[in-house]
Amino acid sequence: MAAKLKNAKPVELPKSFDELVRLLPPMAIRDDIQHDATVEMIDQLMGIENLSRGQSDYLETLVELVEAYEAKHDAIDTSGLTGVEMLKFILEQAGMSGADLARALSIHPTMGSKLLNRERRLTWDHAKILAARFKVDPALFMD
Repeated sequence: MAAKLKNAKPVELPKSFDELVRLLPPMAIRDDIQHDATVEMIDQLMGIENLSRGQSDYLETLVELVEAYEAKHDAIDTSGLTGVEMLKFILEQAGMSGADLARALSIHPTMGSKLLNRERRLTWDHAKILAARFKVDPALFMD
């Protein structure tokens, strides 16, 4: 598949890791310009239907570099939020209600709203169930 890098003619991306490294050496991302170039290469690789082993390894490397940069530079400060506030936010983003929360935790339907209204506290087991569902650290839900 032909790829088009910004301001460049469409090019066929190499299949080997070493050749891809010559195009864009994987290194710690230090600024938005490097970030943008790396994300652009990721996008190009993601557009290839059947990645070679080298392309796949290179893509995985770039994704890890972008994740590290974004975790450091785009992290959201949650230090002032309680576990219940985080839970409410996550439920809202997922379009879930208190009743949905209760179903997810396999508890009585009225308990979902009681948890959200701080009439009851989440247990560590509940936090682990929610963490697995939303792919976050269970400690996020605990005060």
